Amino acid sequence: MLNPTLSALLPLLAPTLLFAAGLLSPPNAAGRPSAIRAARMAIGALLVAVASAILIWREGPVIHSLIGSGPVAFGVYFDTLSAIMLGLVSFLGAVVVRYSVNYLDGDPRHSRFTRWLCFTIGSVLTLVIAGNLLLFALAWMATSLCLHRLLTFYPDRPGALLAARKKFLISRLGDAAMLGVLALTLHLFGTWDFREIFRQAETFQAGEIPSAVGWISLLLVAGAMMKSAQFPFHSWLPDTMETPTPVSALMHAGIINAGGFLLVRFSPVVSLSPIAMNTLVIVGSFTALFASLIMLTQTSIKRFLAYSTIAQMGFMMLQCGLGAFALAVLHIVAHSLYKAHAFLSSGSIVSLAKSAWVPSERPAAHPFVLLSILLASVSICWGTAALFGIHFSENPGVLILGSVYLMALAFFLWNLWASSHRAKLIGRGLLIGIAASAAYFGLHAFINHLLAASLPPQAVSHGPVELAAMFLVILLFMAVLVIQAQMPQWSSTKLGRTLYVHAYKGFYFVTLANRITLALTPRSTPR
Repeated sequence: MLNPTLSALLPLLAPTLLFAAGLLSPPNAAGRPSAIRAARMAIGALLVAVASAILIWREGPVIHSLIGSGPVAFGVYFDTLSAIMLGLVSFLGAVVVRYSVNYLDGDPRHSRFTRWLCFTIGSVLTLVIAGNLLLFALAWMATSLCLHRLLTFYPDRPGALLAARKKFLISRLGDAAMLGVLALTLHLFGTWDFREIFRQAETFQAGEIPSAVGWISLLLVAGAMMKSAQFPFHSWLPDTMETPTPVSALMHAGIINAGGFLLVRFSPVVSLSPIAMNTLVIVGSFTALFASLIMLTQTSIKRFLAYSTIAQMGFMMLQCGLGAFALAVLHIVAHSLYKAHAFLSSGSIVSLAKSAWVPSERPAAHPFVLLSILLASVSICWGTAALFGIHFSENPGVLILGSVYLMALAFFLWNLWASSHRAKLIGRGLLIGIAASAAYFGLHAFINHLLAASLPPQAVSHGPVELAAMFLVILLFMAVLVIQAQMPQWSSTKLGRTLYVHAYKGFYFVTLANRITLALTPRSTPR
């Protein structure tokens, strides 16, 4: 058994390396040597994350205070959830820092960029392993402030500055919500230590839940919405496309997930508040559907990916609202890896799109065909769930989310139906669907087992209102699928063209947000 202090210092070494790399990259230093040194230290942080995961496997969770006492006892809370996120963020950080070595080679401000990039990644790593709510909040704010320096890296681009100003204002609202959480948590629990907060939260499950828990949970939901670009706080994300590509990759694959991590980390508290959970379902569902519709109309690859990120974050909020916190963690990992690759390879996305197979002449989707395909997809999902011993009465959220996930298969099957070799391809498509469904429930069982000690028991709602809301979510996602399938035909009608134009413009929420930002900061030019 290792000394508790040494065990806590090992994961703490990961953000320390990134902060050191930032300090060793002064603004006026030569760019490429600083970037290469930072890349090596980022790889070192990744190795530390791997070693820390091995420590968890051998020794169990590491929960230890290092500095201070009482409410301000800063320390490390390193459990399986922290290990997964530390490994993910350090891996993305190593890739992004290494990518930026060549991407910004020759830029006179390369060293300054490397400095703030390392500080941003270091702040996220601190957020992941924080064992105290105060340290968590400080890292939360530092992440936003360091990212702001990256978003304003090109001070001569008005569009980039306006997007940064919008992000800055929204982040300050998120910080205000976090300050409210700090005050209420100290008042209710008498401490900011995570271990004590979660221990007391377990006792509330068996008795009366204080009203302050509801307010804390709602403030946590509000902070997560603002950090993860949920409606109506989403407009800044699609407008940050003028930043360097490494920033876009880090932001969409890493920082944007902070809101989801906030909810999962505080799931023992948030899950006690039905109002907070229902708010997550409503906001997450609407954001996912709203952003998906806009995404379908975008012609810019980066804006398409940005609205894709907003939709994915909405779906992650929905997962948390349904109590499927383990699935939310799995979603964070999968989305981060996919989105980092998508942004870092966005220059070759046109070639990839040309090489992808689509039917050359896709006819209008007959309603009966669409309905049959949708029913087949949902049947595959529920049949596979039964094989895994998952029943709606016990885990409604997992089945609802699985049904939505398998709807992607429905669009795939519809494409196959449009082929002249439909008989052969449909059979293969169904086999792929069965394999995808088995992978979904298999991964859910694995991640649920892995995070069992870090998460509360899955929240299950049996009330008629909650169940009706869940089925409404399925119907709404079906509606998006129908719109996607029929869009080529509807775009030829006057009403379809009108709706298409409004969706392309983001239903003008971006314009409204720009006007509000300019009214609040008419002369400010952040640098």
